[in-house]
Amino acid sequence: MTLKVYGIPNCGTCKKAFQWLGDRNISYEFVNIKEHPPAQPLIQEWVGTLGSKPMRNTSGQSYRALGEEKQTWNDEQWTNAFAKDAMLIKRPLFVKDGKAVMVGFRASEAVLQETLG
Repeated sequence: MTLKVYGIPNCGTCKKAFQWLGDRNISYEFVNIKEHPPAQPLIQEWVGTLGSKPMRNTSGQSYRALGEEKQTWNDEQWTNAFAKDAMLIKRPLFVKDGKAVMVGFRASEAVLQETLG
């Protein structure tokens, strides 16, 4: 199994995820989306799997900087926005064996274990 975690190093939620994974000896590859923004085709796959709404980092400055029209955007428009500014993507985003499985880190222990373990 290969697990990739997309995020940024100083993100508090990412740090919690790293700690959780480390405590369970789950190996993963970290991808800093600020330094290595994901390509649009990859983002499109993620949106197809997870949907654009759960992927939105609504607490970030990039999100707040978007105009009100963001309320009416469809998945394609969100995919384009995520590709232009990776900081719009909620973190961490987990990809297991090439498939996006979860975004954020608020699930129950059982769900985390089942999804990431």
